[in-house]
Amino acid sequence: MTTHDNSTTLTKLADTFGTPLYVYQQSALTDAYRAYTDAFAALNPLVCYAVKANGNLSILKHFAALGSGFDIVSGGELARVLAAGGDAGKTIFSGVGKSEAEIEFALNAGVLCFNVESLPELDRIQAVAVRLGKKAPVSLRINPDVDAKTHPYISTGLKANKFGIAYTDALAAYRHAAALSHLNIIGIDCHIGSQLTDLSPLVEACERILLLVDQLAAEGIMLKHIDLGGGVGIVYDNEEVPDLAAYADAVAKLLDGRELKLMLEPGRSLVGNAGVLLTRVEFIKQGEEKNFVIVDAAMNDLMRPALYDAHHRIETVGGGEGEAFTADVVGPICETGDFLGQNRRLACQAGDLLVVHSAGAYSSSMASNYNARNRAAEVLINGSDVRLIRQRETIEQQLANEQACLASQPQPLADN
Repeated sequence: MTTHDNSTTLTKLADTFGTPLYVYQQSALTDAYRAYTDAFAALNPLVCYAVKANGNLSILKHFAALGSGFDIVSGGELARVLAAGGDAGKTIFSGVGKSEAEIEFALNAGVLCFNVESLPELDRIQAVAVRLGKKAPVSLRINPDVDAKTHPYISTGLKANKFGIAYTDALAAYRHAAALSHLNIIGIDCHIGSQLTDLSPLVEACERILLLVDQLAAEGIMLKHIDLGGGVGIVYDNEEVPDLAAYADAVAKLLDGRELKLMLEPGRSLVGNAGVLLTRVEFIKQGEEKNFVIVDAAMNDLMRPALYDAHHRIETVGGGEGEAFTADVVGPICETGDFLGQNRRLACQAGDLLVVHSAGAYSSSMASNYNARNRAAEVLINGSDVRLIRQRETIEQQLANEQACLASQPQPLADN
């Protein structure tokens, strides 16, 4: 996020909407999406935005207007896509634990494909499809056992991960799917991890998946698409910028001569650097061993540092006054793990505004009410236009469902 990242604009936003505050720039969303469509133009892929990165309805609506498809991992995310005007026919349903209700919802909505991650899931989709009298389009997510060389919590393509069907079991799984009457096998997919800045593992995964495509074709199972997932990283600090053009060229060479539609599932790389988190300094606390900048944002607003020990660049809006000092930037939550940054060099004082960069992905979407904190507001900037796209939550909204239960009468459990 760069073009609106200046002290005057950020200060006005904080004064108008309060803090903590997520701020997104629409042009950055557009530029990130077009970086994919331009790099892969020769392959004309279906780019499916991974909703889990940031599911705000206005952001989904903007991507839908750009022509994007969507990658979802729950029935709730499908409901969001539909509410935002997204096309179910360009939506891929991923995830390891799809319920019968979610499968039914997706089948009735007309999703493009289920990315299936286990044999029991195949059987469940078959059963729901039989009951509804529909054919369910499926693609099997194959675990290529490629090391994405990323944080273990966001590595998804190794043998020890819960995701996908083992590479050695892939042929048997496709044979099983082919024997089920109400499944329509249309593709194959993989996703090896997230925040990849070295894209060579993605190319290696593609090579391994194409070997299976050829083996399946030899058995008469002809696929229509290959889905290479997402995982392309962004620059949070000093990482190398991923080379999308080189990745696209490598994939184009591998797919040359094949009649396979390419699908991609970017998430973080479309929204991560399109957003920042604004937070106000409450106190400066000098401890015995270190200093603390205590701010009004917390781990419930930005979970990544506590969960992954992730780095987000933090600056004082306007540069700050006085001598810079080294401190941990921490929130008010009653957890030692509640920090936004550790050992940061800042010049700031109580009342100053800080900007936490690269907060467009996995920030608002992972937010919670821990410590009974209200979830922050979100705004979208489009040129000189500023639009509130999520109102700040109130304590009344937090309490509403529980207050309704306080007033209700106890209900006996139904006999089985």
